[in-house]
Amino acid sequence: MSLSTLSAREVPRIKALLDTKLAEYNCPSFIELDPISIPHRYTKVEDVEIMGFLAAVLAWGQRKTIINKCLELERLFQGAPHEFMLHHTDNDLRTLTEFKHRTFNATDLLYFVEFLKHHYQQHSSLQTAFSRHLAPTDEHIGKALAGFHNDFFSLEDAPHRTKKHIPTPVRGSSCKRLCMYLRWMARKDPNGVDFGLWHDIKPSQLLCPLDVHVERVARKLGLITHKQTNFNTVLELTANLKLMDAEDPVKYDLALFGMGVMERI
Repeated sequence: MSLSTLSAREVPRIKALLDTKLAEYNCPSFIELDPISIPHRYTKVEDVEIMGFLAAVLAWGQRKTIINKCLELERLFQGAPHEFMLHHTDNDLRTLTEFKHRTFNATDLLYFVEFLKHHYQQHSSLQTAFSRHLAPTDEHIGKALAGFHNDFFSLEDAPHRTKKHIPTPVRGSSCKRLCMYLRWMARKDPNGVDFGLWHDIKPSQLLCPLDVHVERVARKLGLITHKQTNFNTVLELTANLKLMDAEDPVKYDLALFGMGVMERI
């Protein structure tokens, strides 16, 4: 059964609007004031993956605060995140114990570092932590999100409190920050906002990140009819965006977000 809820006659009008707004907001100037600016500071693929992951996880609250907290992490990682994950000492870990952003604290950060060390000791890219759970024929990344959650908390000393920072669609979460991270990593963006570093996840499989700004605009445009905000809402929104571009639906996240933040729609 189709999840799309737009009528055929509504699609051209909304597509024209979103294409116009996409051209306006999907540009290099968007990067500077957004958390995606953090991974854009790096050229080494593993550093981009790590700082992109952490920037996405910390992406709630004011964007300026998020960026400043990520810059604090950059200093703690001595400007070389991948090297830090693989070769940190106990003294290096002690420098992390005062870090805090909203409900994300040192306990969470230390476990994130432990997981990333464990993963990069066995794999060359963080992509495999997601893509190993996804088949080329899967319609969307739901299985990858669920599988990553299970893998992330598979280490023996995984803190229960940290689970709120890595959600799973199995529990109905919209998984906003992980969807955003996968957009950054897997979407091929000719304008240079998203990285397109990962090739085992197709842009057509991505799901639209659903933050408060995107949700508000999407509801006004009729792209969302679900009353609740959960994983089914994300599926509905993405299905409607696929009516406008089946191969790259989540490019319209940039348009919806821009309209919500810049224009207060």
